[in-house]
Amino acid sequence: MKNKIGIFLVLSLALIYCKAYGQKDTIKVITGTICNRKKKLSFQDKAQLDTLTYLKQFEANKANYIGQPFSKLLQDMTQIQPKTVWSLPLRNNTTLVRITSFKFCEKKYSFYNAITLKITWDIDIPIAQTNALGIPNQYYFTNDEKTFYGNKIIKDIRVYRR
Repeated sequence: MKNKIGIFLVLSLALIYCKAYGQKDTIKVITGTICNRKKKLSFQDKAQLDTLTYLKQFEANKANYIGQPFSKLLQDMTQIQPKTVWSLPLRNNTTLVRITSFKFCEKKYSFYNAITLKITWDIDIPIAQTNALGIPNQYYFTNDEKTFYGNKIIKDIRVYRR
């Protein structure tokens, strides 16, 4: 119920904004199209993706991906792809990475309650290799990262929001 009230308030405020400022072009708000010349108000034309629920299904079906290359998981993620990638060294050996976190939000929001896909690799990765991509690409998940991590074998998958 709270969710519906919140959506109603957002839509109401957006409609008031459209009328007050004579907005003629489409305004995109969290829920979709709010106002435009032909239609004053409409709820989502497409369902908004619930990222956490969507990614949790991959965690629930992790048996399909453990022992497989990361590219298989990426290929099955048809609705959303990671935006950033973060690899941290092992505590007892700072030259190796065992876990990589993939975030699904813009980099500036990566540290604030972000949805994370945490992959544990079957074989540790030298941190020099992850840094060689991460630093120049500013930790964005580019095609270079997709290629690099794509052939790494998954040992475990965890999805969470913290």
